[in-house]
Amino acid sequence: MTKLQIDSPRGPINVRWQPANSGSSAVLCVGGFDGGVDGPAHGIYADLAQAMPARGIGVLRLDFRIKTSPGPIDDGTSDVIAGIAWLEQRGVAAIALIGHSYGGAIVIRAAARSPVAAVAALSTQTMGIDPEEVRSLAPRPLLLVHGSADWRLPPSLSEWVFSIAGDGRELCILDGATHSLRQRRDDLWTLLTTWLPRVLTDRPNGADAA
Repeated sequence: MTKLQIDSPRGPINVRWQPANSGSSAVLCVGGFDGGVDGPAHGIYADLAQAMPARGIGVLRLDFRIKTSPGPIDDGTSDVIAGIAWLEQRGVAAIALIGHSYGGAIVIRAAARSPVAAVAALSTQTMGIDPEEVRSLAPRPLLLVHGSADWRLPPSLSEWVFSIAGDGRELCILDGATHSLRQRRDDLWTLLTTWLPRVLTDRPNGADAA
């Protein structure tokens, strides 16, 4: 794992990079408005960075430059797009995005503006999400995961995104999980470690991301 700063039009961004052992796929992970690189559910991003490179998927964990509540939508989107560009410059051909909470809205916005292969939004907020941008993701895979006991951002938010999305959408409500999803951590782990290889390394004949 390498700690780096990558350049962006709005300033340097702190990241952690674990390249794949082979192949040219990667997942870019972001947290909530308070940033951080370990992720929800007791640091699930950090564990993905340990597990996925052996399966041909690099892991870039990006820490937002600005950490305020509510999170700045345009700045967060710019950060993720800069991370995507950094991966593309290193020859990564297929990129998935994962974001939690505020980061869920950010990765949906960034995916609508870039040719990433897939996007997953965990416990997503909906502030900043444009319905037309959600629809524009189809037929790329869009995975929505929410806890049934999330009192900060209710699961109806992911259900709304699912209702307006097109082909490629999936929705998983984890019974009993709160905003961090920690109560169903094992189920989330199985879901993500199954979904990522399917949407990144199982694409036929190196199909285009979009």
